[in-house]
Amino acid sequence: MPNTDAIIVWQWGPYGISATVAYTWVVMGLLTGVSYLVTRRLSASTRLTRWQNLLEVIVLAIHTQIREVSQQEPGVYLPFVGTLFLFIATSSILGVVPGFVPPTASLSTTVALALCVFVAVPLFGVARQGVGGYLRTYLEPTPLMLPINVMGEISRTVALAVRLYGNMMSGTMIVAILVGIAPFFFPIVMQLFGLLTGLIQAYIFAVLAMVYIAAATRTHHPGRLARHRDGRTP
Repeated sequence: MPNTDAIIVWQWGPYGISATVAYTWVVMGLLTGVSYLVTRRLSASTRLTRWQNLLEVIVLAIHTQIREVSQQEPGVYLPFVGTLFLFIATSSILGVVPGFVPPTASLSTTVALALCVFVAVPLFGVARQGVGGYLRTYLEPTPLMLPINVMGEISRTVALAVRLYGNMMSGTMIVAILVGIAPFFFPIVMQLFGLLTGLIQAYIFAVLAMVYIAAATRTHHPGRLARHRDGRTP
């Protein structure tokens, strides 16, 4: 499998665009174009297009999953977590296209996604609990845990990046090996297996991101948490 970070598709002086960035733009462009085409004629009637039905199913599934994980109203988290899932899932789906290398098979992309989560966690935490309330979570259950809690934030970011990169890279490499062994049968089976694995990895990454955000935004009032579970408060 080629190292897309080392392949430069466009160069202007000291600045260049790697194949990883180009493939990333392809995914972004496809998501943007499909989103525009599907949402430009949204309807509230009972007669919906197949694309709007599909969009509503996806959004509702992500919405429900966020609520179950966080026990909070999903609206504020839906754009971020949903974008993570759709980007990784679309990259995996496009991996079946000959000549296309999923950007998530590059460590630079998975690190960037993990860093997005790393930055989003404190932002959501501060927005939910305030600066003081969020920073106090690093001192729980005792101030002596501060260094360990900080290291935990860093280590789980690294784990997110490496887990996604390892799974995407291994699936692509296995397909490449089997193509050389049995070029007619195994590639089809492994492409389907790789597609399923990619979708599962997109789901796992999005769920883990939401788990980390939920931990940062969790309040410590049992009554409020009970009302969240009933769906009576945001």
